[in-house]
Amino acid sequence: MIEKYFDASYIWSSFPQLLPFLGVTFLVAGLSVLFGTAAGLLLAAAKLGQSGTARRLADGYTTIMRCTPSIVLLFLVYYGVPFLAGQFGLNLHDVHTAVFVVITFTLQFAAILSEVARSAILAINRGQYEAAVSVGLSPLQAYRRIVLPQAAVVALPNFANGLIALLQEGALAYTIGLIDIVGKANLIVAANFNAHALEVFIALALLYWVLSILIGQFFGFLEKRLGKGRRTVKAA
Repeated sequence: MIEKYFDASYIWSSFPQLLPFLGVTFLVAGLSVLFGTAAGLLLAAAKLGQSGTARRLADGYTTIMRCTPSIVLLFLVYYGVPFLAGQFGLNLHDVHTAVFVVITFTLQFAAILSEVARSAILAINRGQYEAAVSVGLSPLQAYRRIVLPQAAVVALPNFANGLIALLQEGALAYTIGLIDIVGKANLIVAANFNAHALEVFIALALLYWVLSILIGQFFGFLEKRLGKGRRTVKAA
């Protein structure tokens, strides 16, 4: 009897093997977003600040990150960071692979977030900031109480897009040995001698589709709820 090339049952049987490794994917993505957001806000502040040197450095960093493919940056970090650390007498060769993945996507997400934050802040009418300062608020208070809450709502759609992109780019982590859901899918295929690889990767694609849709729906709901206060009634 000739074995069927495609068997849909392998799609469903792959889910129980892949799902436990979602935790690794979420951990890497979550830490990258957390650290990348903090770094991205600092970069955005530099881009909007008065220092020309800081602005040029921040813009240069963003340009470099945009021009570097994710997989190239991943290998640069994976091989470059231990090499540089070795020059100072530090041995990082036993560090868990996930650390290098987090560093890589933190660097990338920081560049993305810096542009998202910069454009969102510039989208807020400058008159609101000036009015807040004129009634006695300090510049810092005006940004914290007036500008940033509105800018956060404006930034939500692009932040969500950046998060989805990071989640998808994180699939490259298996190339340096991290066993997340993509790494596990490759292990399943290898264990089966490449039999039913199509079914396994269909299961993987379905997981990514569901995750991306859920993220998009969540941020869409959040934007709608938080954006209510920004709605204005147009004059008839």
